[in-house]
Amino acid sequence: MESKSARKAIRSAGLLVSTSLVCASAFPAENSVTNHHADIGAMCGTKPMVVGLADGYGGNTWRKTALAELKDELSHCRNVTRFIYTNANGDQQKANSDINSMVAQGVNVLVMVPDFGAAQLPAIRAATRAGVAVVPYIARVPGTAGHDWVDNVTQDSHGVGLLWADWLGTNVRKGNVIFMGGTAGASTSQNFMDGLKAGLQKYPDLKLLNDQFIATNWNPADAQKATAGLIAKYPRIDAIVTDYGVTALAAAKAFEQANLPEPAIVTIGSNNELNCRFIAAEKSGKGFRYFTLDGTTSYIRFAARRAIAAYQGTADHESSAVLPFPFADSAKGLDPRCDPTAPPDADLSSPLPPEKLKAVLQQ
Repeated sequence: MESKSARKAIRSAGLLVSTSLVCASAFPAENSVTNHHADIGAMCGTKPMVVGLADGYGGNTWRKTALAELKDELSHCRNVTRFIYTNANGDQQKANSDINSMVAQGVNVLVMVPDFGAAQLPAIRAATRAGVAVVPYIARVPGTAGHDWVDNVTQDSHGVGLLWADWLGTNVRKGNVIFMGGTAGASTSQNFMDGLKAGLQKYPDLKLLNDQFIATNWNPADAQKATAGLIAKYPRIDAIVTDYGVTALAAAKAFEQANLPEPAIVTIGSNNELNCRFIAAEKSGKGFRYFTLDGTTSYIRFAARRAIAAYQGTADHESSAVLPFPFADSAKGLDPRCDPTAPPDADLSSPLPPEKLKAVLQQ
């Protein structure tokens, strides 16, 4: 049975039938969902504010889309007097100095991806002590809410793992499962795997072949090589689960190169190339089972609303734990968006108006 919040969120995108597998145990009622957003207009307040986004690495399409989503969200607050964006381009020292610079420029609200983890805590803490409403999002950072930062908006990776398990239990039902993560020791990948393991306990006919997640560095070449090794090691693989669409695509290509039918593909954060591949396979009569959870570029909207409400003294009743929504589900006839003219890594699950998303993809 679906949770009340899950039904409400899914209904808002017209996906109720396509996501009937979502159950209360796997989709906690207290979680926010990426296709159901509160009205920021009630949170904008009246105080003029300068808003900043400190990006640790802003070069890829996902980050550019998130930036555009933040600007779109802020457009509903007329009291935003200035927006400042910085891109550290993978430089940890610059990432921290960017935060310090924003404080010096009078930023009141600061949203950021803590790409460098605990190494950024001193700069975050200093900004908070200077009166800035700081909200890191996606990744967890050490510290205490209300002291080191306003809040930490994070993806419920364990909850995602539970959703994956329920889909597999409903649609694959029996067979061998592999989970592929990112860099060795990545906590996010481990959280995904822990949720998947916990969820699969309800489905004894599904066997997770690996005790530790397969490291791919979220790199397509490494993922394809790792998949080739798994194919050689295991005579049968019925489902591949990954925590990144690029990894899922690489795994699918490895099976194709081995002249083997593609297993069920279950992932999060899909991309245009993977989704177009699925559509093409369906049209050619060689469709594969596919499930992806998306809307991850919208996490930044939740972070912005939380930070603005804190600075303005208004109310944001959304959860800081966020789950993505089903974007493709082959078992329910839910096809993802595919645009052959868009970049391969484009995320078309974004709620940006078409003209704004097109502008991002043309950059």
